[in-house]
Amino acid sequence: MNVRGLRLVPVAAAAWGAAAAATLVPAHAWVLALVAWGLGVLSLRAFARRMPRVVLVLPRVVLVLLLVASAAVASHVALAQPARIAASALGLDGGRALTVTAVVTGKAETWVTGTIAFDAVTTSLASGADTTALRIDVVITVEPDAVDGRVDVGARVVARGSARPADAGARAVLVVQATRGVEVVEEPPGVLETMSGLRRGLVAAVEGLPTPGAGLVPGLAVGDTSSVDAELDAAMKSSSLSHLTAVSGANCALVVGIAFGAASAFGAGRRLRVLVSLAALVGFVLLVTPEPSVVRAAAMATVAMLAVLLGRAATGMSVLSLAVTVLLVVDPWLSTSLGFALSAVATASLLLLARPLAAGLARRMPRALALAFSVPLAAQLACGPLLVLITPSVPVYGVVANLLAGPAAPLATIAGLAACLAAPLPWLQSGLAAIAWAPAAWIAATAHTFATLPGAQLPWIDGVLGLMALAAVGAAVAVLLGVRGAGRRHRILRAASCVLLALAVGIAAGSVALTSSVAGRFTLPGDWSVLACDVGQGDAVLVRSGSSVALVDTGPDPDRLAACLSRTGVGQLDLLVLTHFDLDHVGGVDAVRGRVGTVVHGPATASADRALVADLVSAGAEAVQGAAGLHGTLGDAQWRVVWPPRASHAFPSGNDASVVVEIEGGGVPASLWLGDLSASPQRALAASGVLDPPYALVKVAHHGSADQDAGLYRLLDPAIALICVGVDNDYGHPRAETIGMLESLGATIARTDTQGVIAVSSAPTGLIVSRDRAGL
Repeated sequence: MNVRGLRLVPVAAAAWGAAAAATLVPAHAWVLALVAWGLGVLSLRAFARRMPRVVLVLPRVVLVLLLVASAAVASHVALAQPARIAASALGLDGGRALTVTAVVTGKAETWVTGTIAFDAVTTSLASGADTTALRIDVVITVEPDAVDGRVDVGARVVARGSARPADAGARAVLVVQATRGVEVVEEPPGVLETMSGLRRGLVAAVEGLPTPGAGLVPGLAVGDTSSVDAELDAAMKSSSLSHLTAVSGANCALVVGIAFGAASAFGAGRRLRVLVSLAALVGFVLLVTPEPSVVRAAAMATVAMLAVLLGRAATGMSVLSLAVTVLLVVDPWLSTSLGFALSAVATASLLLLARPLAAGLARRMPRALALAFSVPLAAQLACGPLLVLITPSVPVYGVVANLLAGPAAPLATIAGLAACLAAPLPWLQSGLAAIAWAPAAWIAATAHTFATLPGAQLPWIDGVLGLMALAAVGAAVAVLLGVRGAGRRHRILRAASCVLLALAVGIAAGSVALTSSVAGRFTLPGDWSVLACDVGQGDAVLVRSGSSVALVDTGPDPDRLAACLSRTGVGQLDLLVLTHFDLDHVGGVDAVRGRVGTVVHGPATASADRALVADLVSAGAEAVQGAAGLHGTLGDAQWRVVWPPRASHAFPSGNDASVVVEIEGGGVPASLWLGDLSASPQRALAASGVLDPPYALVKVAHHGSADQDAGLYRLLDPAIALICVGVDNDYGHPRAETIGMLESLGATIARTDTQGVIAVSSAPTGLIVSRDRAGL
C-alpha cells in the first residue's frame, strides 16, 4: 500500500474521535465545534500564506481537512441538541404514560427476548392532556402480540407505553417501551409500500421450499431475516456467517457490478455506466428498506462510483476514509455504532491485509487456495476484537466456514433479487426462488455443521481487555504470515509474535480446561445448592438438594445452557420450571429435551408455547401448569408455587403471569424466583398473604428492570439478590434505581453480567456466594 493512499486516514480518524466525543457529551459539542472551526480557520490562513507546516507529521492540506471534518461533526451534534434538550425538559422518562406518534425509519427486528424493536422519528409526544410537536429519534420496543398492523419503514405508528433515556452516544433520545401496544395508522407512502410488497412476495415465494434454506433466501437477497428461525440464527452467529444476511457493502457492490457490466455490454460510456450503476443502487436501497445501515453501505459504494466518474482512481483506503468522513458528518452517532465500526474495519482489512496474507499463505499452499483463504482470514483478524465486545468467544471454524459458504452467497443474492423483482410473474418467481434456495441451503448446512463441531466457540476475555488481547493475537498472526525479510528487525518481530501466540494458546487451553465438564467443575464449590448459569440476557438457575436437581428457566441459548450443565455435571433434571414463554426464558430448552422429569410452566396461550410443552412431554416429561398452591418435593427440599393465582384473569399470559416458585429445605436456603413480574403483580403478590418471608435469596424480577415494587422487596428482606442479566444488553438492565433499592435493603447483589456463574452454598457462618467470571 502506497503511503500516499493513507493520507486521508487521519481525517477519518479525527472525524470519528470528534463525533464520539460530541455524541457522548453532547452538552459540550458546541465548545468542540468552536475550537475546531477556530483552529481550521487559522490553519487555512497559514496555508494561504504558504507558511511552514503547522504540524510536522501532517501535510497542511490534511491538517485543514482534519479540523474541518471535526468541526462539521461537532456542529451537527450541537445543532441537534436543542431538540434533545426539549425532549428531556418534558420529563417523559420517569415511567409516565406516554403516547408517541412517529414515522418508522428502521427495519423491525426481533431481539433474543422475543421483543420487537425498531427506530423511528417522532412527530408528536403526548402525556395526559399535554401534546408536544417534536421531532426526535427514538427506539420503540413492543411485544409481538401487541402490534396492530405491519411495521415497515415509512409507516406512521402510534405507540403507547412509557419511556426511558437512551444510552449515551445513541442517536435515539428515548427508548419507548410500548407496553400498551403499537398501532400502524398509515401505511408507507408510494414506492416504499411497493417495495414492501415485493419483499413480502419473496417471503411468500419461498414458504413451500425445504427449511432451513428457504428462510435464508430473503435474508441473503434483501436482508429480510423474519423467516430465519432461532436455531439457524444461532448457528449462523456461531459459525461467523451472520454477516451474509446483513445488507452490506458487498451486496451493494454486487448490484453495482451487475449494473455496470450490463451497461458496458450495451456499449455505454463511462459516465452513463456510472449513472446506471447509481440508479440501480438507489433502487436496491429502496427495495431492502432505506434504513441507516443500508444507506451507510450504499454511501460507500457511491463514493467509489464518483471516483470512477471523475476519472480519479484514488486508492482504496483514500476512498474508504472519505466515505467514513462523509458518513460521520451526516450522522455523527455512527461513531458509537459497533455495526459501523465492523463495516469500516472489515473493508480496511481487505484493502490492507488480504494481499500480504495471500502472499504469505502462498508459500505454504497453492496460490488459488491462498487467495481464497486470505479474504475471510483478514476479515476475522480485523473484526474479531470488536465482536468479543458482543460475545466473549472466538469462532474457531469461522474462516473455513466462510471459505465454504462465501461463494454461494452471491448466487443466492442474485437469484433471490431476481425472484423478488419477478413478482408480477408468479411462475417465474417460483422458479427463481427455487434456484436461490440451493445455495441458501448450502449456507444453512455449512452453518449447522460448523456450529455443532466440538469446540466451535473458544471462550475469551470480555470487554476492552478482551478486545486488546485478541487484537494483539491477530496482529501476531498477520506478522507471522505476512511479514517477509531476513533482517534483524523482521526476525525480532516474528519472534515476538511467536511468543505472544504461545501465550495466547496456553491461556486459551487453560480457559477451555477450566470451563470443561472435566476440570471446570473443580473450580466450582462442590456443595453448591443454587447456581446461576451465565447464559447472557436470560434466566437459567439450578437448584440442588442432595442428588435431585431443578432448573428454573433455560436462558436463550441451548449451547450455553448445555455447557453449564456439562460443567456442573448435571445430567438429569427432576424439575424444570418455565416461568413464562419469552425466548430469554425458554430459548435453551433444546439442551434439556429428554432429560426432564416434571415440567411446571406458565400459561401456554400461544400455539408455539403449547407445542414446546408437548415436545417436552413427548420426550418423557410430565407437564403441569403452575398456579398458586401447586407444590412438591426436590430431594429433601420443598417447592411451592405462589403466583399466578388460580382462576384469575387479572394478569395476562407473559411477564405478569410468570410462575413464581419458592424452594427451601434440604440444604437449599429459603429462596424465591420472581420470574419477570412487573411492579403491579408484585404489589398483588405482596398483598396476597401467601409469602413466608424473610428469604435468604431472591431472584430479582425481569433482570433488574426499573419496573419493581420496593414494598415487596422490603417484605422479602433478601440476604442475597440474584440478577440474571447479559453483558451490555439493549435494555439497560439492571437499572441503577433497582440496584440502589436493593443496596438500601442491605442485600448482597450477585449478577451474572459482571460476575459470571454465581454459586451459593451454605456454611456454619451463613451463606457463601462464589463467583466465576470466566464462566459460561
